[in-house]
Amino acid sequence: MAAIHRTTMTPTKLELLTGWLPQQSWYVGDAESPELVKAGGFRLDDPDGAVGIEFMVVADDTAREPVAYAVPLGYRGAALEGVPGEALIGTSEHGVLGTRWIYDGVHDPVVMAQLRALLRGEAVPQHQSESDTPDPTVTVHGTGPDDGLDVQVNRVLRPAEAARTSSVRLVAGWMWPDGTAARGVLAAVGLRYEVARGR
Repeated sequence: MAAIHRTTMTPTKLELLTGWLPQQSWYVGDAESPELVKAGGFRLDDPDGAVGIEFMVVADDTAREPVAYAVPLGYRGAALEGVPGEALIGTSEHGVLGTRWIYDGVHDPVVMAQLRALLRGEAVPQHQSESDTPDPTVTVHGTGPDDGLDVQVNRVLRPAEAARTSSVRLVAGWMWPDGTAARGVLAAVGLRYEVARGR
């Protein structure tokens, strides 16, 4: 199980995402510098213990309607070779582990392998900020193999039990900036979502 270190990261994850997020094609905010808050998420364990894996949900309150984004993150102790330049969100100095290269998880093979394992029921979602603590609020719905099929991360979240036609879907919760709780599909097998915004 991965240990959660009580330490600092400079710059912080939210600071890195504030600069990176508006550059993405799926960004639907109105501002070049969104005001992001941590809204939810969970972690997965790398069986080899080399890559930190976090599925972070951030909310942007600067848009006309609040928007929540799902960003899978891969934390590495060295640069990842063979990925496009936009895959790197940035580097940060970790108070315990030193320099960490932080990648958009959809481009990180370890992150995607563990996401597939979760969808197959072979991995246990972990609490975002507590070591060795499963998170039972993160659930997988539907059955069926995902090997060889397209696993899509739903970048712009909407609070709905969507993707009912998908054989397998990953559902988790987040909090809107006003304190309202929501749940929605973070990832699914074999289905591409249309972008939706608002609550």
